[in-house]
Amino acid sequence: MKTQIQSSNEGVIHYPLGERVPEAGACVEVAPGVRWLRMRLPFALDHINLWLLRDEIDGVQAWTIVDCGIANDETKSAWEQVFATQLEGLPVLRVIVTHMHPDHVGLSQWLCEKWNAALWISMTDYLTAQWLSHKEGGAAIGVRAGSGGSADHFQKHGLSAPEDLEKIRARANYYSNMVPGIPRQYRRIVDGEKISIGGREWKVIMGYGHAPEHASLYCQEIGVLISGDMLLPRISTNVSVYDADPDADPLGLYLDSLDKYLPLPDATLVLPSHGKPFQGMKPRINQLKAHHEDRLAETLGACKKPAHAREIVPVLFKRELDIHQMTFAMGEAIAHLNYLLRRGKLHRQLCDDGVLRFSAQ
Repeated sequence: MKTQIQSSNEGVIHYPLGERVPEAGACVEVAPGVRWLRMRLPFALDHINLWLLRDEIDGVQAWTIVDCGIANDETKSAWEQVFATQLEGLPVLRVIVTHMHPDHVGLSQWLCEKWNAALWISMTDYLTAQWLSHKEGGAAIGVRAGSGGSADHFQKHGLSAPEDLEKIRARANYYSNMVPGIPRQYRRIVDGEKISIGGREWKVIMGYGHAPEHASLYCQEIGVLISGDMLLPRISTNVSVYDADPDADPLGLYLDSLDKYLPLPDATLVLPSHGKPFQGMKPRINQLKAHHEDRLAETLGACKKPAHAREIVPVLFKRELDIHQMTFAMGEAIAHLNYLLRRGKLHRQLCDDGVLRFSAQ
Protein backbone atom coordinates (compact mmCIF):
# COMPACT_ATOMS: atom_id res chain seq x y z
CA MET A 1 0.00 0.00 0.00
CA LYS A 2 2.73 2.40 -1.02
CA THR A 3 2.74 4.93 -3.80
CA GLN A 4 5.66 4.96 -6.18
CA ILE A 5 7.17 8.36 -5.46
CA GLN A 6 10.82 8.31 -6.46
CA SER A 7 13.45 10.14 -4.45
CA SER A 8 17.09 10.83 -5.29
CA ASN A 9 19.42 8.87 -3.00
CA GLU A 10 22.81 9.45 -4.65
CA GLY A 11 25.53 10.06 -2.08
CA VAL A 12 23.11 9.62 0.80
CA ILE A 13 21.78 6.09 0.97
CA HIS A 14 24.24 3.17 1.15
CA TYR A 15 23.24 -0.39 0.23
CA PRO A 16 25.72 -2.72 2.01
CA LEU A 17 24.56 -5.76 0.05
CA GLY A 18 24.83 -4.04 -3.31
CA GLU A 19 22.45 -5.47 -5.88
CA ARG A 20 22.08 -8.79 -4.11
CA VAL A 21 18.51 -9.91 -3.36
CA PRO A 22 17.19 -13.30 -2.19
CA GLU A 23 16.00 -15.75 -4.79
CA ALA A 24 12.50 -17.19 -4.40
CA GLY A 25 12.37 -19.64 -1.51
CA ALA A 26 15.89 -18.77 -0.33
CA CYS A 27 17.43 -16.49 2.30
CA VAL A 28 20.25 -13.98 2.56
CA GLU A 29 21.81 -13.41 5.99
CA VAL A 30 22.01 -9.66 6.58
CA ALA A 31 23.13 -9.66 10.24
CA PRO A 32 23.86 -12.32 12.88
CA GLY A 33 20.70 -14.38 13.26
CA VAL A 34 18.73 -12.25 10.76
CA ARG A 35 17.78 -13.66 7.35
CA TRP A 36 16.12 -11.83 4.47
CA LEU A 37 13.37 -13.38 2.33
CA ARG A 38 11.55 -11.83 -0.61
CA MET A 39 8.06 -12.78 -1.85
CA ARG A 40 6.28 -11.62 -5.01
CA LEU A 41 3.24 -9.31 -4.99
CA PRO A 42 0.72 -8.94 -7.84
CA PHE A 43 0.95 -5.13 -7.90
CA ALA A 44 3.12 -2.43 -9.44
CA LEU A 45 5.07 -2.68 -6.19
CA ASP A 46 5.97 -6.28 -6.97
CA HIS A 47 7.66 -7.63 -3.84
CA ILE A 48 7.71 -7.65 -0.07
CA ASN A 49 10.69 -8.33 2.18
CA LEU A 50 10.14 -10.75 5.05
CA TRP A 51 12.50 -11.71 7.84
CA LEU A 52 13.56 -14.82 9.75
CA LEU A 53 15.09 -14.26 13.19
CA ARG A 54 16.98 -17.07 14.92
CA ASP A 55 15.21 -17.59 18.22
CA GLU A 56 15.05 -19.64 21.39
CA ILE A 57 11.83 -19.92 23.36
CA ASP A 58 11.66 -21.88 26.64
CA GLY A 59 14.92 -23.58 25.78
CA VAL A 60 13.73 -24.62 22.30
CA GLN A 61 15.86 -23.54 19.33
CA ALA A 62 13.53 -22.07 16.74
CA TRP A 63 12.71 -19.22 14.36
CA THR A 64 10.58 -16.11 14.55
CA ILE A 65 9.00 -14.86 11.33
CA VAL A 66 8.48 -11.13 10.80
CA ASP A 67 5.66 -10.43 8.30
CA CYS A 68 3.91 -12.98 6.12
CA GLY A 69 3.08 -12.02 2.52
CA ILE A 70 -0.39 -12.17 0.98
CA ALA A 71 -2.53 -15.30 1.05
CA ASN A 72 -2.16 -16.99 -2.32
CA ASP A 73 -0.78 -20.26 -3.63
CA GLU A 74 2.44 -18.71 -4.94
CA THR A 75 3.36 -17.27 -1.55
CA LYS A 76 2.47 -20.50 0.23
CA SER A 77 4.67 -22.42 -2.19
CA ALA A 78 7.56 -20.04 -1.58
CA TRP A 79 7.17 -20.49 2.18
CA GLU A 80 7.08 -24.28 1.80
CA GLN A 81 10.38 -24.08 -0.04
CA VAL A 82 11.80 -21.96 2.78
CA PHE A 83 10.59 -24.46 5.36
CA ALA A 84 12.17 -27.35 3.46
CA THR A 85 15.56 -25.74 2.83
CA GLN A 86 16.23 -22.76 5.13
CA LEU A 87 15.15 -23.61 8.68
CA GLU A 88 17.89 -26.12 9.55
CA GLY A 89 15.24 -28.50 10.83
CA LEU A 90 14.03 -26.04 13.48
CA PRO A 91 10.40 -25.00 14.06
CA VAL A 92 8.75 -21.60 13.82
CA LEU A 93 7.44 -20.62 17.24
CA ARG A 94 6.38 -17.01 16.73
CA VAL A 95 5.02 -14.79 13.94
CA ILE A 96 5.42 -11.03 14.39
CA VAL A 97 3.39 -8.78 12.07
CA THR A 98 4.40 -5.14 11.74
CA HIS A 99 0.92 -3.98 10.64
CA MET A 100 -2.43 -4.95 9.16
CA HIS A 101 -1.94 -4.40 5.45
CA PRO A 102 -2.51 -7.55 3.35
CA ASP A 103 1.09 -8.05 2.23
CA HIS A 104 2.14 -8.15 5.87
CA VAL A 105 -0.65 -10.04 7.64
CA GLY A 106 -2.23 -12.02 4.79
CA LEU A 107 -0.77 -15.47 5.53
CA SER A 108 -0.62 -15.07 9.31
CA GLN A 109 -3.42 -17.54 9.99
CA TRP A 110 -1.90 -20.17 7.68
CA LEU A 111 1.58 -19.75 9.19
CA CYS A 112 0.36 -19.78 12.78
CA GLU A 113 -1.79 -22.86 12.23
CA LYS A 114 0.94 -24.70 10.34
CA TRP A 115 3.48 -24.23 13.13
CA ASN A 116 1.15 -23.84 16.11
CA ALA A 117 2.85 -20.48 16.49
CA ALA A 118 1.67 -17.35 18.29
CA LEU A 119 0.80 -14.16 16.42
CA TRP A 120 2.40 -11.01 17.87
CA ILE A 121 0.88 -7.71 16.66
CA SER A 122 -0.44 -4.40 17.97
CA MET A 123 -4.02 -4.47 19.24
CA THR A 124 -5.28 -1.78 16.87
CA ASP A 125 -3.94 -3.52 13.79
CA TYR A 126 -5.12 -6.94 14.98
CA LEU A 127 -8.69 -5.72 15.43
CA THR A 128 -8.65 -3.79 12.15
CA ALA A 129 -7.41 -6.86 10.27
CA GLN A 130 -10.06 -9.02 11.93
CA TRP A 131 -12.80 -6.64 10.88
CA LEU A 132 -11.67 -6.17 7.28
CA SER A 133 -11.10 -9.88 6.70
CA HIS A 134 -14.72 -10.65 7.66
CA LYS A 135 -17.72 -10.21 5.40
CA GLU A 136 -19.03 -7.17 7.25
CA GLY A 137 -15.73 -5.33 7.19
CA GLY A 138 -15.10 -6.01 3.51
CA ALA A 139 -18.62 -4.95 2.63
CA ALA A 140 -17.99 -1.59 4.27
CA ILE A 141 -15.35 -0.92 1.59
CA GLY A 142 -17.62 -1.53 -1.38
CA VAL A 143 -21.16 -0.71 -0.29
CA ARG A 144 -23.76 0.54 -2.73
CA ALA A 145 -24.02 4.16 -3.77
CA GLY A 146 -25.29 6.51 -1.09
CA SER A 147 -24.55 4.09 1.75
CA GLY A 148 -21.08 5.24 2.67
CA GLY A 149 -17.84 3.38 2.04
CA SER A 150 -14.79 4.20 -0.05
CA ALA A 151 -16.61 5.12 -3.26
CA ASP A 152 -18.89 7.66 -1.57
CA HIS A 153 -15.91 8.97 0.40
CA PHE A 154 -13.92 9.61 -2.78
CA GLN A 155 -16.97 10.94 -4.63
CA LYS A 156 -17.39 13.54 -1.91
CA HIS A 157 -13.80 14.54 -2.69
CA GLY A 158 -14.39 14.95 -6.43
CA LEU A 159 -13.89 11.48 -7.93
CA SER A 160 -16.75 11.51 -10.39
CA ALA A 161 -16.02 9.03 -13.20
CA PRO A 162 -18.82 6.42 -12.94
CA GLU A 163 -16.53 3.59 -14.07
CA ASP A 164 -14.01 4.41 -11.33
CA LEU A 165 -16.69 4.55 -8.65
CA GLU A 166 -18.16 1.24 -9.82
CA LYS A 167 -14.73 -0.43 -9.77
CA ILE A 168 -14.21 0.77 -6.22
CA ARG A 169 -17.63 -0.53 -5.16
CA ALA A 170 -16.73 -3.90 -6.69
CA ARG A 171 -13.68 -4.20 -4.41
CA ALA A 172 -15.62 -5.50 -1.41
CA ASN A 173 -13.47 -8.67 -1.40
CA TYR A 174 -10.18 -6.86 -2.00
CA TYR A 175 -8.89 -7.29 1.55
CA SER A 176 -10.39 -10.66 2.39
CA ASN A 177 -9.07 -12.21 -0.83
CA MET A 178 -5.54 -11.50 0.41
CA VAL A 179 -6.34 -11.91 4.12
CA PRO A 180 -8.91 -14.71 4.34
CA GLY A 181 -8.57 -15.03 8.09
CA ILE A 182 -6.72 -13.89 11.20
CA PRO A 183 -5.76 -16.11 14.16
CA ARG A 184 -8.40 -15.98 16.88
CA GLN A 185 -5.79 -15.28 19.53
CA TYR A 186 -2.80 -12.97 19.54
CA ARG A 187 -0.14 -11.53 21.78
CA ARG A 188 -0.35 -7.73 21.94
CA ILE A 189 2.84 -5.72 21.42
CA VAL A 190 3.10 -2.10 22.58
CA ASP A 191 5.34 0.90 22.07
CA GLY A 192 8.64 0.70 23.94
CA GLU A 193 8.27 -2.98 24.75
CA LYS A 194 11.50 -5.01 24.67
CA ILE A 195 11.12 -8.45 23.10
CA SER A 196 13.80 -11.09 23.64
CA ILE A 197 14.48 -12.91 20.38
CA GLY A 198 17.34 -15.39 20.32
CA GLY A 199 18.88 -13.85 23.42
CA ARG A 200 18.89 -10.37 21.89
CA GLU A 201 16.67 -7.46 22.89
CA TRP A 202 14.45 -5.94 20.19
CA LYS A 203 12.66 -2.70 21.08
CA VAL A 204 9.22 -1.97 19.63
CA ILE A 205 8.90 1.48 18.04
CA MET A 206 5.28 2.24 17.15
CA GLY A 207 4.60 4.50 14.20
CA TYR A 208 1.37 6.03 12.96
CA GLY A 209 -0.10 7.41 9.76
CA HIS A 210 0.59 4.54 7.36
CA ALA A 211 -1.32 2.01 9.45
CA PRO A 212 -3.26 2.41 12.69
CA GLU A 213 -0.41 1.16 14.92
CA HIS A 214 2.68 0.04 13.00
CA ALA A 215 5.44 -1.80 14.89
CA SER A 216 9.09 -1.45 13.89
CA LEU A 217 11.73 -3.52 15.72
CA TYR A 218 15.18 -2.23 16.74
CA CYS A 219 18.07 -4.32 18.05
CA GLN A 220 20.87 -2.17 19.45
CA GLU A 221 23.23 -5.11 19.90
CA ILE A 222 23.50 -5.80 16.17
CA GLY A 223 22.52 -2.33 14.94
CA VAL A 224 19.44 -3.41 12.96
CA LEU A 225 16.03 -1.77 12.51
CA ILE A 226 13.21 -3.78 10.91
CA SER A 227 11.36 -0.70 9.70
CA GLY A 228 8.38 -2.28 7.95
CA ASP A 229 6.76 0.38 5.79
CA MET A 230 7.66 3.35 7.96
CA LEU A 231 11.10 3.87 6.35
CA LEU A 232 11.59 2.84 2.72
CA PRO A 233 14.73 3.69 0.74
CA ARG A 234 13.33 4.70 -2.66
CA ILE A 235 9.61 5.37 -2.37
CA SER A 236 7.44 7.40 -0.04
CA THR A 237 5.19 5.47 2.31
CA ASN A 238 1.51 5.91 1.49
CA VAL A 239 -0.45 7.93 4.04
CA SER A 240 -4.17 7.95 3.29
CA VAL A 241 -7.44 9.18 4.70
CA TYR A 242 -10.14 6.50 4.63
CA ASP A 243 -13.91 6.73 4.81
CA ALA A 244 -14.15 5.39 8.37
CA ASP A 245 -12.11 8.37 9.67
CA PRO A 246 -12.63 11.11 7.06
CA ASP A 247 -11.19 13.98 9.11
CA ALA A 248 -8.02 12.11 10.10
CA ASP A 249 -4.52 13.62 9.89
CA PRO A 250 -2.35 10.61 8.97
CA LEU A 251 0.34 12.76 7.37
CA GLY A 252 0.85 14.68 10.60
CA LEU A 253 1.03 11.40 12.50
CA TYR A 254 3.50 9.93 10.02
CA LEU A 255 5.84 12.94 10.05
CA ASP A 256 5.80 12.98 13.85
CA SER A 257 6.53 9.25 13.92
CA LEU A 258 9.66 9.68 11.81
CA ASP A 259 11.20 11.67 14.66
CA LYS A 260 11.11 8.55 16.83
CA TYR A 261 13.90 7.02 14.71
CA LEU A 262 16.25 10.00 14.96
CA PRO A 263 17.89 8.89 18.26
CA LEU A 264 19.08 5.66 16.57
CA PRO A 265 22.65 5.60 15.21
CA ASP A 266 22.82 6.54 11.53
CA ALA A 267 24.99 3.44 10.96
CA THR A 268 21.89 1.35 11.77
CA LEU A 269 21.12 -1.19 9.05
CA VAL A 270 17.51 -0.52 8.05
CA LEU A 271 15.54 -3.53 6.85
CA PRO A 272 12.56 -2.14 4.89
CA SER A 273 9.53 -4.04 3.64
CA HIS A 274 10.20 -2.88 0.07
CA GLY A 275 13.52 -2.15 -1.59
CA LYS A 276 16.92 -3.19 -0.30
CA PRO A 277 18.49 -3.01 3.19
CA PHE A 278 20.19 0.35 3.57
CA GLN A 279 22.17 2.67 5.81
CA GLY A 280 21.67 6.41 5.98
CA MET A 281 18.49 6.55 8.04
CA LYS A 282 18.69 10.18 9.12
CA PRO A 283 19.35 11.60 5.64
CA ARG A 284 16.49 9.45 4.37
CA ILE A 285 14.17 10.88 7.05
CA ASN A 286 15.22 14.37 5.94
CA GLN A 287 14.43 13.42 2.33
CA LEU A 288 10.99 12.15 3.27
CA LYS A 289 10.19 15.28 5.25
CA ALA A 290 11.40 17.51 2.42
CA HIS A 291 9.34 15.49 -0.06
CA HIS A 292 6.16 16.08 1.90
CA GLU A 293 6.99 19.75 2.50
CA ASP A 294 7.26 20.16 -1.27
CA ARG A 295 3.99 18.30 -1.88
CA LEU A 296 2.25 20.38 0.77
CA ALA A 297 3.49 23.58 -0.84
CA GLU A 298 2.22 22.38 -4.22
CA THR A 299 -1.12 21.43 -2.68
CA LEU A 300 -1.46 24.83 -1.03
CA GLY A 301 -0.60 26.54 -4.32
CA ALA A 302 -3.20 24.49 -6.16
CA CYS A 303 -5.84 25.70 -3.69
CA LYS A 304 -5.50 29.38 -4.53
CA LYS A 305 -8.78 28.68 -6.28
CA PRO A 306 -11.14 26.20 -4.57
CA ALA A 307 -10.06 22.66 -5.44
CA HIS A 308 -11.12 19.14 -4.47
CA ALA A 309 -8.90 16.13 -3.83
CA ARG A 310 -9.35 14.64 -7.32
CA GLU A 311 -7.90 17.86 -8.73
CA ILE A 312 -4.94 17.53 -6.34
CA VAL A 313 -4.08 13.99 -7.48
CA PRO A 314 -2.20 15.10 -10.64
CA VAL A 315 -0.41 17.72 -8.56
CA LEU A 316 1.03 14.94 -6.35
CA PHE A 317 1.30 12.14 -8.92
CA LYS A 318 2.76 12.96 -12.31
CA ARG A 319 1.78 9.73 -14.09
CA GLU A 320 -1.15 7.64 -15.20
CA LEU A 321 -2.80 5.65 -12.41
CA ASP A 322 -4.86 2.48 -12.53
CA ILE A 323 -7.83 2.13 -10.18
CA HIS A 324 -5.72 0.34 -7.54
CA GLN A 325 -3.23 3.22 -7.53
CA MET A 326 -5.98 5.83 -7.78
CA THR A 327 -7.55 4.75 -4.50
CA PHE A 328 -4.25 5.30 -2.70
CA ALA A 329 -3.62 8.54 -4.59
CA MET A 330 -7.02 9.90 -3.57
CA GLY A 331 -6.40 8.89 0.03
CA GLU A 332 -3.04 10.63 0.00
CA ALA A 333 -4.40 13.78 -1.65
CA ILE A 334 -7.02 14.03 1.10
CA ALA A 335 -4.27 13.47 3.69
CA HIS A 336 -2.33 16.49 2.39
CA LEU A 337 -5.48 18.62 2.32
CA ASN A 338 -6.47 17.56 5.84
CA TYR A 339 -2.95 18.30 7.10
CA LEU A 340 -3.18 21.88 5.80
CA LEU A 341 -6.76 22.22 7.03
CA ARG A 342 -5.79 21.15 10.55
CA ARG A 343 -3.05 23.78 10.63
CA GLY A 344 -5.27 26.63 9.47
CA LYS A 345 -3.72 26.94 6.00
CA LEU A 346 -6.89 25.90 4.15
CA HIS A 347 -10.60 26.47 4.44
CA ARG A 348 -13.04 23.65 3.55
CA GLN A 349 -16.53 24.05 2.13
CA LEU A 350 -19.20 21.53 1.18
CA CYS A 351 -20.48 22.87 -2.14
CA ASP A 352 -23.92 22.56 -3.71
CA ASP A 353 -22.81 19.60 -5.81
CA GLY A 354 -21.99 17.62 -2.64
CA VAL A 355 -18.22 17.91 -3.15
CA LEU A 356 -15.78 19.19 -0.54
CA ARG A 357 -13.50 21.94 -1.85
CA PHE A 358 -10.50 23.47 -0.17
CA SER A 359 -9.22 27.00 -0.60
CA ALA A 360 -6.18 28.84 0.76
CA GLN A 361 -6.88 31.14 3.69
